[in-house]
Amino acid sequence: MSRTTAIPSDAALHAAEPRHELQRQAIQFLADLPALPFSHDDITAGSESELQAAVCGRSEDVDLPRTIHASNYVKNIRERTAAGDSPRILIRQLQELLTSSEATVWENSWVRFPRRCLNRAATQLLDRDLAADKRAPQGPRRADVDRYLLVEQGEEWVRLPISYLLTLTLAEVLGEFEEHVPTLASESRRLLDHFLNDNSSPETFSFYVSRMEPSGGMGTGIARETAIRFLLTHLLVLYANRRFGLEERGQCVVVYASPHPPMRQRRLNHLVSDAFYRELFMNPCLSGWERGEEKSRYMGLCHEVLSRSQLNAVLRLKDAGIITRNLVVLPSTSNISLANNGTHLSLGSRRLSEVLRAGTKRYTPAHEKVVGDLVIKIVEHFLPLFVGTYSAAPYRMNFQDFHPELALGFLPHELDFTHLRMLWRRWKKKAKLSVFGRAITPVGPMWLDRALSALFHLRGDYVPDFRLIDYLVSLLSTDQSPALDGLLGNDFRLRRDLGQLGVFDERMSLYLCYKLRAQSVMGFSGFEGRHYSLFSNHLEDFADAASLQALVTALAFRYVATGQVTHEDIPDDPFTESERRQCMFASAIGVATVNVREAGPNRFLARIVGRTQKTRSSRRYAGHLRVRIEDYRLALLSTIEDDAPELIEAFQLRDHLMRLRQRLLEPDRCGTAGKLTRGIVEVAGVDRPMRLSGEEFAQAAESYYRGPLRAQYVREALTCVEEDLRAIDQAESETDRRCRGIATALVGPRSSAEALTETAPELLSGSAGSQALLRSLGLCLLAISRSQALNSHRDEQSWAS
Repeated sequence: MSRTTAIPSDAALHAAEPRHELQRQAIQFLADLPALPFSHDDITAGSESELQAAVCGRSEDVDLPRTIHASNYVKNIRERTAAGDSPRILIRQLQELLTSSEATVWENSWVRFPRRCLNRAATQLLDRDLAADKRAPQGPRRADVDRYLLVEQGEEWVRLPISYLLTLTLAEVLGEFEEHVPTLASESRRLLDHFLNDNSSPETFSFYVSRMEPSGGMGTGIARETAIRFLLTHLLVLYANRRFGLEERGQCVVVYASPHPPMRQRRLNHLVSDAFYRELFMNPCLSGWERGEEKSRYMGLCHEVLSRSQLNAVLRLKDAGIITRNLVVLPSTSNISLANNGTHLSLGSRRLSEVLRAGTKRYTPAHEKVVGDLVIKIVEHFLPLFVGTYSAAPYRMNFQDFHPELALGFLPHELDFTHLRMLWRRWKKKAKLSVFGRAITPVGPMWLDRALSALFHLRGDYVPDFRLIDYLVSLLSTDQSPALDGLLGNDFRLRRDLGQLGVFDERMSLYLCYKLRAQSVMGFSGFEGRHYSLFSNHLEDFADAASLQALVTALAFRYVATGQVTHEDIPDDPFTESERRQCMFASAIGVATVNVREAGPNRFLARIVGRTQKTRSSRRYAGHLRVRIEDYRLALLSTIEDDAPELIEAFQLRDHLMRLRQRLLEPDRCGTAGKLTRGIVEVAGVDRPMRLSGEEFAQAAESYYRGPLRAQYVREALTCVEEDLRAIDQAESETDRRCRGIATALVGPRSSAEALTETAPELLSGSAGSQALLRSLGLCLLAISRSQALNSHRDEQSWAS
């Protein structure tokens, strides 16, 4: 969950000076700097990882089915069914979902175990977090405390979401270390605040700020930190299973990376009310916020708003002429898109952050805003380079899924009607939804759609990154309130407009793919990339993605500082905004072409299209050029190579761009979408996704993410930790000599790297015992402490020089 704080409603909503004057002043300030922001020695990085949690076990042992069975909601449904007021099929489908012999994996379930299993440190943390206001721990408890404390088998038990189980387990581990390794326990206590939650899923954010350094690979540092953070999460889960007796009670917890809402949760969402869905799956926010109940209510607000927004999207599709008949499949009143998971990567400029902290009048928050919005508009043109190339969310859609009101997700709120119609037409053509040359979409009744699919071999489609379609990633501006015009308060004005239109709520943070992180709000000046879905690994995919994000951001600042691109070059009207963003959504769907205006006002887009091969005038859309996405992405790469040779050299990214070209030219073999899809179909025992139905592909994907991909993440992270431990064993620096003393307290005089290597097979299989897990957790925490110390030392050296 983003830790953004929105601009308050009483903030100034208009700049004190006209935009062109602010822009001129900002350009002059940037030009006078000895080195531009986001140059090779200026960038810091941090990331947020949204993860998927599941509890494996029988329905009679696992909390989620037990809670549903015991709920008044189900009891009332049964009573209404017996009275004939509710269809029998509803309770029958719910019963089948909960009691099926195949139902052994329960995503986003909670766990329950005796409170006596907690040690003193964990008990103290739980008591503090159950306070209504953590700043007053002796004050009243949360009003919903009965959800977390219950009596079972004659003693007090705790009932907790997995996101909070991770925090509590870390406190348990630190409590065990307090006596024998107090230094490590003390240094690691700050990590408790880094385990949070998304709306449903566990979420972690960086344990320390990583320096981006050309010598080690610009994105390697943040990729290693993210990988090791995943390993620590994995080890905490294994330890919780053992320490709290979860496995022996039939509740085996697993945490992994998965971009889509789970199939079981989707089905359950259609069988229960929106309010009951929120009770089951919206996170109570026990950790990370001083007043958790208030944050939990905000989570509920997000769900209510997006559920309403999806219903309003149906009306927009009708207005756009995409829905042409009155027979539609209404989306559920409960929207599940918040169960999508991704990674957010934030980059900061140390130079800009320092200038803004100093309070100089030459570069103020107003200048930060006018430059930041322009940088975002520039970077948005380059986002198709990332989609499917570095991250992906492969998805298989059946023919019966192609109701536009379901398939197009939130796109009616993200694209202009013209681009929406163009995209929908191309998508139907890609999916071969035609009979005798006439386009066809599902009619409505499931039995009829299945019959049509079988009779005319209408098989649906495969989508490289469905998360970007299924989730609200970037809201379209209104004519009166542009999102990125460079003026302070523009996000509030847009949120207010969208709230009046029933699309959004002004109390929520504005959704954008690339988002300004203002120094006055976040404590640093930079940008957050929110377009990443799932990586096939960290040290290649994520590292290269982070490097490219840094390079593109640096290039955007160069354009701004030299006056090559101004706000006037990229107008702020909704159509122009939609025109540049359609390329990203087309890449996510896998559509081959888009159409852009021949003489459009977006001069920066025109420059890129001018470099694009094989463009031609559109025969269908007068005044438009037909642009192939494949060639557009290669033109983006050529733009970087032609306009940023010095940056490429300074960032040492020449080999990186060669790998990027290979990913673009051979996406099935080298791109992340291709790599993830290969893993999924191998699990299913077929050679391509179209040999599977949508349900079969989704089931195979969940098995792949939960099994082979999770193991790949763990192996990769273990290698990173082992490298750090080998440096500690050699003890050549002062930091490593200090760490070697802690390692000796954990494993004795032997090599700490070898100790972890010997345990690695058990950590991968999940068979390690409590003591082996505790030792491995200690070594992992030691590697994190060392990396933080080294990053802090480099920062001090850099500023001193």
